[in-house]
Amino acid sequence: MEVKISDEFLGTVAPLVVYWIYSGFYVLFGSSEKYRLHSMKEEDDKNLVSKKTVVKGVLLQQAIQAVVAIILFTVTGSDESPTTNGSLSVFDLGRQFFTAMVVLDTWQYFMHRYMHQNKFLYRHIHSQHHRLIVPYAYGALYNHPLEGLLLDTIGGALAFLLSGMSPRASIFFFSFATIKTVDDHCGLWLPGNLFHVFFQNNSAYHDVHHQLYGTKYNYSQPFFNVWDKILGTHMPYTLEKRENGGFEVRPVKVVKDD
Repeated sequence: MEVKISDEFLGTVAPLVVYWIYSGFYVLFGSSEKYRLHSMKEEDDKNLVSKKTVVKGVLLQQAIQAVVAIILFTVTGSDESPTTNGSLSVFDLGRQFFTAMVVLDTWQYFMHRYMHQNKFLYRHIHSQHHRLIVPYAYGALYNHPLEGLLLDTIGGALAFLLSGMSPRASIFFFSFATIKTVDDHCGLWLPGNLFHVFFQNNSAYHDVHHQLYGTKYNYSQPFFNVWDKILGTHMPYTLEKRENGGFEVRPVKVVKDD
């Protein structure tokens, strides 16, 4: 008996599964100090929330994400066959992916920045994510449920709709976006990491934002840092080796409190 799995089902489930598999890969590397941006002691001492609470928060957000994805696929579904959806050229697929990346980056930059500038939203919503002063991989989606809905889920829905991608294409795009988001929060600097080669917005870049001196900078996520550079919220940094192993991210510019 042949079991057929729809593209819509895979588009809903695949990013959730990829999140935990890829996070698990980084957990293994995180046990070694030689690749860490912060020591394991700093992770335990500085973070303001337990790992158990983080896991629960991520699972809640993923449940909401799955519900929205099901609704989105149902509303936008058509009678097109998989052959029709799969007939796009590599150029068309690349255009859709790039459009989705720009849409997601733009939405997240301005929503993210506003959640920092609005004291009420920061205190009651976005500060939950910043309880992780030392980020780690499976804490990437640890947010207040409302932030997860506004920033990630709705941002993803807009990227899907405005790029015109099919459910099949969305499997790959949202799995890729999930991997990139986990990578940005992994707290590691691994040699040969292709994300560090092709994207200036990486784990060190986002680590700056999670530190007290960088909360007003490096809002861009998950792909490019263009909006930070255009709007003056880009904080350059240096990456230096620690004597006891690992790396330390140091800001280049002098930060002045407003």
